[in-house]
Amino acid sequence: MGFTVAIVGRPNVGKSTFFNRLLEQRKAIVEDIPGVTRDRQYGIAEWGGKTFDVIDTGGFVPDSEDVFEREIRKQVQIAIDESSAILFLTDATTGITDLDDSMADLLRRSTKPVFLVVNKVDNNQRLLEAAEFYSLGFEKVYFIASISGSGTGDLLDDVTALIQEEPEEDEKEHLPKFAIIGQPNVGKSSLLNSLIGAERTIVSDIAGTTRDTIHTRYSLFQKDFILIDTAGIRRKTKVHEDLEFYSVIRAIKAVDEADVCLLMLDAEKGITAQDLSIFSLAARKGKGLVVLVNKWDLVEKQTNTARDYEKVLKQRLAPFTDVPVIFISAKEKTRIFKVIEVALQVFENRKKKISTSTLNEVMLKAIEAYHPPVVRGNPVKIKYVTQLPTVVPSFAFFCNFPDDIKQPYKNYLENQLRQNFDFTGVPVRVFFRKK
Repeated sequence: MGFTVAIVGRPNVGKSTFFNRLLEQRKAIVEDIPGVTRDRQYGIAEWGGKTFDVIDTGGFVPDSEDVFEREIRKQVQIAIDESSAILFLTDATTGITDLDDSMADLLRRSTKPVFLVVNKVDNNQRLLEAAEFYSLGFEKVYFIASISGSGTGDLLDDVTALIQEEPEEDEKEHLPKFAIIGQPNVGKSSLLNSLIGAERTIVSDIAGTTRDTIHTRYSLFQKDFILIDTAGIRRKTKVHEDLEFYSVIRAIKAVDEADVCLLMLDAEKGITAQDLSIFSLAARKGKGLVVLVNKWDLVEKQTNTARDYEKVLKQRLAPFTDVPVIFISAKEKTRIFKVIEVALQVFENRKKKISTSTLNEVMLKAIEAYHPPVVRGNPVKIKYVTQLPTVVPSFAFFCNFPDDIKQPYKNYLENQLRQNFDFTGVPVRVFFRKK
């Protein structure tokens, strides 16, 4: 299971800026107005060779002070229950407020690690003023400026110290795990029920019926694997209760646990920005991916409808387009068993090991056919290639100028690996090392 860190705090303390700092990208919208974060933000952070999931809990827009306080307390409670560690963000410029006190009261009772992070400490005067936050009674207090990154190193050192390396599973006993992921109401539970031929899960047209991840072992027709039905990841603007944050954490944990993620889309709605976010999250985690376009029976079809739909879909998924796309109807049971066949094939692709001799025989010919660009008048010479002993298919190319090989050539080598060795549905990682 993955390690999940939740950022909690009242509005306008800089949660989204801090979130962007941890992810080293500008993903969350940042404005000096409370309540800007409407969508749930989630991503992967890396520090000291360890990775962990980060969730920004930002952004309730209050109707009144009382309603707001009640909602934010619910959110903090869910963070306490579901995350591995909590970063409690406060603001040095405003000092301790009633909402900070209220949250601190909840967090002090938690058995989860809580890190009190005092933001906007960017000069000595503010550092002196921020000393009042020790009165909240937390053992771990960190003074940072998320906009510049000052002080975040010590915090991340202590957070990553909690992450334990997971022991590798025995491959002989490892059953494939397929997580059915996607937004609410696309038919995830219907697919699971159709596959196992029983009402194992609640199926409903109400978005958010599945509040937890549900594991079902499938052992029919000489196939044996585990299906994970996840709560939908949904946009906050469409939700009127406190289930969303709970759903996001559970769905991300399911992605961490799975070998292959089955991303379900609604054929009538197409792929949305939220679907792309889920897809890229699973790809960055090195999971196998299969895209399922559900409710295909409701789409009006003409010649080449499926082909054109798939073409547009893959344009949106770029650059990772070597992904199987299956048009299904979970309700009518159309092509649902093809889903299993393809998912098992993707699982095998992810485990694929290629001998160094075969790799070099094929890839050195591809390199000879299209040489890397010359660097500062010197030709780049790739001597040999080998597969690394990792869970995700990863390949090391040994050469004389590893730091000077650009992304286009890296893409070329990845495409050659895919064409020659069939890594359909699996992220492939390419590294260059000094020979």
